[in-house]
Amino acid sequence: MSLLLFNFAPSQTWIQVALLVIGIVAVVKSAGWLTDGSVGIATRMGIPQIVIGLTVVAMGTSMPEFFVSLMSALGGKPGLAVGNVVGSNIFNALLIVGVAAMVAPISILHGTVKRDIPFALVASVVLLMLCLDGNISRVDSAILFVLFLVFMYLTLLEARKGMKAGEDSLEQPVNIGVGKASLLIVVGLIGLIVGSEVFVDNASALAHTLGVSDAVIGLTIVACGTSLPELATSTVAASRGNSGIAIGNVLGSNVFNILMILGVTGIISPMSTQGITTVDLSVMVISMILLWLFSFTKYRIERWEGGVLSALFIGYIAYLLCQV
Repeated sequence: MSLLLFNFAPSQTWIQVALLVIGIVAVVKSAGWLTDGSVGIATRMGIPQIVIGLTVVAMGTSMPEFFVSLMSALGGKPGLAVGNVVGSNIFNALLIVGVAAMVAPISILHGTVKRDIPFALVASVVLLMLCLDGNISRVDSAILFVLFLVFMYLTLLEARKGMKAGEDSLEQPVNIGVGKASLLIVVGLIGLIVGSEVFVDNASALAHTLGVSDAVIGLTIVACGTSLPELATSTVAASRGNSGIAIGNVLGSNVFNILMILGVTGIISPMSTQGITTVDLSVMVISMILLWLFSFTKYRIERWEGGVLSALFIGYIAYLLCQV
């Protein structure tokens, strides 16, 4: 049953906006609880911290996008589901990296340029090709999910090398009891489901109130809302002189968004890409190409390059608003 209890009349717009905010706050907070609980259980099981960081924590930061897209697809709103992923990836690559680079130039590791960015670019190109027929079928989704498994295999393979070198990925591991960790997981999952439902319903209602499509709302409001954790993490890291975290945060999120989220969501509920145009998908691919090119120059993204990325994001949002 839908959790939206209000009509689409213009007088209800502010109520829809308020519920939209409440929904995303619940989703983001619940994702944090789920991640903390999962990390606590994994730590108790003796799983190496670097593996936890590359799997549990990485998935945890993608939970807002996953549950919003899943509930959108199951609720018959594929425009929101696909738009959320495409919009989030554009938001990540252009605005988050752009803002972080303007705060402090980002140093890029050789391995990131040679492996991680190309993989994120390949994922974007594959999604564009699969969307050309206007649908993401179960076969398409299975292809995405297989690529996700390949990515995780390569990532964990690289992690093993880091473990041998004595590296670790979690500076402050979560050390809590099994009971509290289990409670956090349960509460986090419930919060994600309920918060996502409230967020999706009111995002769709707001789209109808404003006379725009679910896809446009997904590409803008929903995408920005679900990417707020990444934006906050990257901006804070940059302000503390650790802007290199931003690039790994963005790349991991973009790969998870396409391969894991659309892979799993599409297997459960095949989706049409109604409202998502080749322009939107092309901007997603171009943003990754620019990120790769800027990284290649001096293995560093300068402030002016961050300004270019941010300006392109503003231009893209302006283009979407002009289409309304």
